[in-house]
Amino acid sequence: MTDWPESFQQAWTLSGPVERSGVGLHSGAQTRVRLEASDRVGYWLGSLGQGSSPLIRLHPHQVKDTRLCTTLQVEQQRLATVEHLLAALAGTGLTHVELRVEGEEVPLLDGSAQGWVEAIAEAGLSALGEREPLQTLQAPISVHQGLGFLTAIPCDRVRLAAAVEYPQAAIGRQMFSLELTPRSFVSELAPARTFGFRDQIEQLRAAGLIQGGALDNALVCDGDHWLNPPLRFADEPVRHKLLDLLGDLALVGLPQAQVFAYRGSHGLHTSMAAALAAPFRPS
Repeated sequence: MTDWPESFQQAWTLSGPVERSGVGLHSGAQTRVRLEASDRVGYWLGSLGQGSSPLIRLHPHQVKDTRLCTTLQVEQQRLATVEHLLAALAGTGLTHVELRVEGEEVPLLDGSAQGWVEAIAEAGLSALGEREPLQTLQAPISVHQGLGFLTAIPCDRVRLAAAVEYPQAAIGRQMFSLELTPRSFVSELAPARTFGFRDQIEQLRAAGLIQGGALDNALVCDGDHWLNPPLRFADEPVRHKLLDLLGDLALVGLPQAQVFAYRGSHGLHTSMAAALAAPFRPS
């Protein structure tokens, strides 16, 4: 399917199941995810191969860790690096989806959301009628962490913007904004890959992180140049930050707001998702 929805006014699920497998960024382990249609609104997580296991709806209060990725603890099931998959689900307009997972990390694929978009296209979308209204804000919300901050202000549509600032000349200062629709997500954000820095690799691996990272699933910056060009966009790093932001906000759903992130992080993003979800947290 290439004729993506024009807006987020409709509710959608998948027309059929689809699976993807691959290496996890941090664990280095082979993992597998099957996406299935659902008749319940939200994203529901269960174990692959255990059909009787209960499905639990994803929510910001399940965030367990935000070091270099977003990790959830959903009752007994731990699941890391959920952000690219959730960005693909929310970005393409899917509102009702079951996720069945084998392993404790979502496959990284090529480091972007493109592989998940292709999987969704392979399965196809099935319309469910008009979706629940997007969450609207009554007043601005801001969260801060170190030098970074994230602000959401009332708006009549979904707009995302981000700015980054790195000392490495290959990135430097970048800013990108867009009005989010399924079509703009697929073309402008989904292909943007995760990135890291050559001088941090040894330390991160020694800490048990990025065990599955490689030059075919992450951009690596070495000061004034990239080890594995070409980039898909001249400003691919800041676009990937917006991809991560969308994936983390997907835990609560798309807010009808203008959201701006400066030096965003998974900690900031999930704090905003929790702030947006506060009135609706399960007791």
